[in-house]
Amino acid sequence: MTRGFLRLMLAGGAALCFTSVAAQADMMKSVGPGEGEVAIVAWAGYIERGETDPAYDWVTGFETATGCKVTVKTAASSDEMVSLMNAGGFDLVTASGDASTRLIAGGTVQEINTALVPSWSTVDPHLQNANWHTVDGKHYGVPYQWGANVLMYNASLFENAPTSWNVVFEETKLPDGKSNKGRVQAYQGAIYIADAAVYLKFNRPDLGITDPYALDQTQFDAVMQLLHGQRELVNRYWGDPAVQAEDFTNEGVVAAPSWPYQVNLLRAEGKVRIGSTVPKEGATGWADSTMMHVNAPHPNCAYLWMENSIQHSTQGGVAAWFGSVPSVPAACTGHALLGETGCKTNGIDNFNRIHFWRTPVAECGGGRTCVPYQDWVSSYLAVKGGV
Repeated sequence: MTRGFLRLMLAGGAALCFTSVAAQADMMKSVGPGEGEVAIVAWAGYIERGETDPAYDWVTGFETATGCKVTVKTAASSDEMVSLMNAGGFDLVTASGDASTRLIAGGTVQEINTALVPSWSTVDPHLQNANWHTVDGKHYGVPYQWGANVLMYNASLFENAPTSWNVVFEETKLPDGKSNKGRVQAYQGAIYIADAAVYLKFNRPDLGITDPYALDQTQFDAVMQLLHGQRELVNRYWGDPAVQAEDFTNEGVVAAPSWPYQVNLLRAEGKVRIGSTVPKEGATGWADSTMMHVNAPHPNCAYLWMENSIQHSTQGGVAAWFGSVPSVPAACTGHALLGETGCKTNGIDNFNRIHFWRTPVAECGGGRTCVPYQDWVSSYLAVKGGV
C-alpha cells in the first residue's frame, strides 16, 4: 500500500464547454507490440503488485504477459491528477468525474477506441455511456471502479450507525454526551462542497437544490455558510488516507467522510472498531475511468492495460482491496478475494443514492447560471483558512 502522498496542487479552473471539445489525437485503429512500459497516475490502492499482501496483485501477471512494466504515480486528489496529466509524461490516469470532465474539455485525454478493448461489452451498461467519460457518443475512458464517500465512525462510541451527516456538519452531542467539536473531520478538496449541498438538499428543501454540482449563488452561499460553521468542529481536513486512519486510531476522531479504503485499512489493523454507512441524505461518490493521455508515450501498452483493468481478476481484486464496486458486474461472483457478498458489502445497492463527482460549470442547464469550479476552489480555501 502506498502511503506517501503529494501535496495538493490546484488545477486551473477554466470554464468547461463540451460542445466543442479541444482537438484530440487521432483515435488508435489497432494495438501493436508493447513499448515495454506504461506510466499511470492512480488513486492509492488502485494498482497493487502484491508488495503489501501477495494475494492482491494484478500487475505482475500483466507485466509477464505483455512485457509492459507498470509504473505508478499516486495522487491524493482529483486536482492533483489534472495537474499531473496536464504536465504530461504519463499514459493513463484513473480519473474521477470531477477530473475526467476537465481532462476531456482541455484536450488532455484522447478518445478511446472501444473495439480495441475486447472486454468492453462486459462493463456495466449503466457506466458504458456515463457522462463523466462520454461526450457526443465518444468514449474518453474505460470504467474502472465506483463507490460512495461513506460516513466512517467509531463503532465503540456509536452503538448504532449515525443516520444523518449532521454528526459532522453541525455541533451536536455524541452518544457519550460530549460535543463533536474537534472530533470530526472534513475532506480537503473543494469538491467536498457538494457533500454539504447533499446535506442541505435533504434538510433545507426551501433552497431548491436539485443537483449538488449545479448551485446558483443563493444556494452556494447557504452551503458555504454551513461549511464556515463546520470549520469550528473539524479536527483536520484530511487528504491522506493513512493519516486519517491514524487520527481515528490515536487522535480521538470518531466520525468523518471517508473512502471504503480507510474503512478496510482500519478494520484490518483491528486497533479500533470501525463502522461505515450512507446516511439518509445520500452521499457523493466517485465513478472512476481509466483515461489515456493525448500524447501517451506508450499507447500500445496503455491499451493492453485498459483491457487488463476490466478483467474479472483485476476488477474483483481492486474491489476487495479498496472497498469499491467493480465496473464489471460479473466480477461480483466467483472471485476468491471479494467473496459472494463483497459487492453488496461494498455498496452496490447504493448506486441510485450516490451523487457522482462532477466538475461544476457556470452554464448548468435550463437557462440557469451556477457557481463554477474555480469559485468553489477559492471559496473552500477561504473556509479552511478561516477567512
